[in-house]
Amino acid sequence: MASEQDDFGPPRDEREVAAVIDILMHSYAMTPEDCAGWKQRQDLGNLRLLREQGQVAATLGLLRMGQWYGGRSVPVIGVGGVGVHPVFRGRGTATRLMTNLLREVRAEGAPLSILYPATQPLYRRAGYELAGGRYEIRVPMGALDLGERGLRLRAIEDSDEAAIAACYTRLARHREGWLDRGAFSWNRVRNPRTEKVHGFLVEGDAGVEGYVYLARRPLKDLKFELALTDVMATTPVAARRLLRFLGDHHSLGTEAVWYGGPDEPLLLLLREQDYSVRLYMHWMARVLDVAAALEARGWPHGGRGVLHLEVEDDLFPENQGRYVLEVADGTARVTRGGEGRLRLHVRQLATLYTGFASAQSLRAMGLVQGDDATLEVAQRLFHGPAPSMRDMF
Repeated sequence: MASEQDDFGPPRDEREVAAVIDILMHSYAMTPEDCAGWKQRQDLGNLRLLREQGQVAATLGLLRMGQWYGGRSVPVIGVGGVGVHPVFRGRGTATRLMTNLLREVRAEGAPLSILYPATQPLYRRAGYELAGGRYEIRVPMGALDLGERGLRLRAIEDSDEAAIAACYTRLARHREGWLDRGAFSWNRVRNPRTEKVHGFLVEGDAGVEGYVYLARRPLKDLKFELALTDVMATTPVAARRLLRFLGDHHSLGTEAVWYGGPDEPLLLLLREQDYSVRLYMHWMARVLDVAAALEARGWPHGGRGVLHLEVEDDLFPENQGRYVLEVADGTARVTRGGEGRLRLHVRQLATLYTGFASAQSLRAMGLVQGDDATLEVAQRLFHGPAPSMRDMF
């Protein structure tokens, strides 16, 4: 638990930045070359350090971005690069680091935080819980021979970036949990750390209808796999054209590989279902402000319901207590009070919020308490496609 005496904040000088790099080398086996590239890309103002005995004991990076829920972009704080120096491990340093961060960003008004965990118990202590998955999709080249070349395909230019971002948003806003990308996330798509990416788009009468960013990842004997950092299509003809373009690499290409959700739309067009979809990593979410988070997301249009909640939160007393959630026509209003018919910890609220697990499943495992009628309301309000994410951060 954080204390008033914790020395927490951004780096003060180059000496502390060097200490962060040292922690990253210990924590993530980063090479000096990796660290040089990291420093060049990093906004040092987004680093947070915890100091003990005058030394940098732990570090993390935060990223202010958006995440789509119910068709609305919810402001979220992404957390990454969490590391503790070896000599400060085993004394609660990482927990105190996370607690300080969460208090800072909640005070700023952030309703939600997300991260990819290297270890889940640490983040559960801070109030995070499993909330979605990132899935690896592999399609053999032989499955991509779709014979569609109707739309024009060309290399992406810098002037296309706004149209491509709009193309992404048209689809991503309907995918629960996907990022509402900013400059950082788009840079990860177009300029990953270790590979050269090439971008291509397809155009129709209305402009950009789809695009792909890909790297050719070498294998043995001149073979390679196509590693897609992003691929989107807003029309069926664009989807078939992009799949045909990927299939044109069949002479030396083995597979096309990308990330997303288990319900990847492009897979519906394949003639044979011989692809693989496997869980690559779970991500976790933390509700920072119960009322703000519930009011920020979108809800089923035309649906109505009233849910009485009672929330427990070990870190934020402000979140403790009873709430009435009233949903109508795609929006929510949250007030204090009510009957507390659905009782749950803030961790389980995160799982319910994203749609990762239903209220019925949570009750079956003893993680929430509520009567059948209350759980039916929760199911109706929170039910939707499985939450996933394409991007790492």
